[in-house]
Amino acid sequence: MSSLLADARPALSDLTEQERMFQEAVRDFASAEIAPKVMVMDEAAKTDPTLISGLFEMGLMSIEIPESFGGTGADFFTSALVVEELSKVDPSIGVLVDVQNTLVVNAFMRWGSQDLKARYLPRLASDTVGAYALSEAGSGSDAFALACRATPDGDDWILNGHKLWITNGAEAGIFIVFATVDPDAGYKGITAFIVEKEFDGFSIGKKEDKLGIRASSTTELLFQDVRISGDNVLGEVGMGYKAAIETLNEGRIGIGAQMVGLAQGALDHTVRYVKEREQFGRAIGTFQGVQFQIAEMATEIEAARLLVYNAARLKDAGRPFVTQAAMAKLFSSEVAQRVASMCIDLHGGYGFTKEYPVEKLYRDAKIGTIYEGTSNMQKQTIAKALMR
Repeated sequence: MSSLLADARPALSDLTEQERMFQEAVRDFASAEIAPKVMVMDEAAKTDPTLISGLFEMGLMSIEIPESFGGTGADFFTSALVVEELSKVDPSIGVLVDVQNTLVVNAFMRWGSQDLKARYLPRLASDTVGAYALSEAGSGSDAFALACRATPDGDDWILNGHKLWITNGAEAGIFIVFATVDPDAGYKGITAFIVEKEFDGFSIGKKEDKLGIRASSTTELLFQDVRISGDNVLGEVGMGYKAAIETLNEGRIGIGAQMVGLAQGALDHTVRYVKEREQFGRAIGTFQGVQFQIAEMATEIEAARLLVYNAARLKDAGRPFVTQAAMAKLFSSEVAQRVASMCIDLHGGYGFTKEYPVEKLYRDAKIGTIYEGTSNMQKQTIAKALMR
């Protein structure tokens, strides 16, 4: 285990000055612009469009896009820092930024041709949200059991089928869509295509009414004879499975960062509450039993943070990180659920109402063990690595 954490950095004290300044700027933005709108967006199940504009203006939607394409030109670790900081205030905004950076932008950077980068990265950096469309009705943990089909037509492809559970589906203008070009070839027939919202035959279907992260849209995508230029293939034909696997491995670190931020946000609210809430003539935070619970939560969050930071640093260093990413996603998502639940308990009856923010964070936490690979799938990845 020591080798897995060999490259971990202290959670906050060892940030570079540039990273710390960026983190503080995001914190200020989240506090001033996002926090006042959290409950309204949750009830409306919609992200305020002005916030999306603000995220672009801050450079938070283009963290790893090179400056030559209009991006921030930072590294993957910075993406994790940003997602964590936003998620302390609203995990819905955290995941919107996470999908844009750790999935969509990363896929373009790793697999996009120079033509695709030139055409799409400036848009993703300036004003266009991206979405990553892999899941279907019959493909959840079995991600490559795809029914969505692309058939050749000259130099073009004709796409038919539908996708489910697509984060950012309602806001996105650019979609990375995975489809099979040869069902008999299994996963080797899977290919990634770039689809624009305006393409004929493409439409946004049902929007899911969810338990948590309600301001983050989750939609169905419908494709009926959508014509896609051969130039809009991301990577090589038949290599979409490789692009999906590698991108999702990186995306799991982002979800880990989201869950760490969520847990920290819940704990921060709770520490303030137990300092003020009085029972038996004294603040409940002065009772040893409460203090022990606070200490346990803080320790678990710090451990989760170090796992996430370590995985992100390994990724940036070009070193193997798949096992560490699975550990970070597994542990942080389960910590987020435990912490959010305990924070409800410490708020007592108030915690069960929408008057206090921990109720929302408790609902938001549940998705962490499900999307971008369930906890069981993370355990399988970890076990396989250990038993080679």
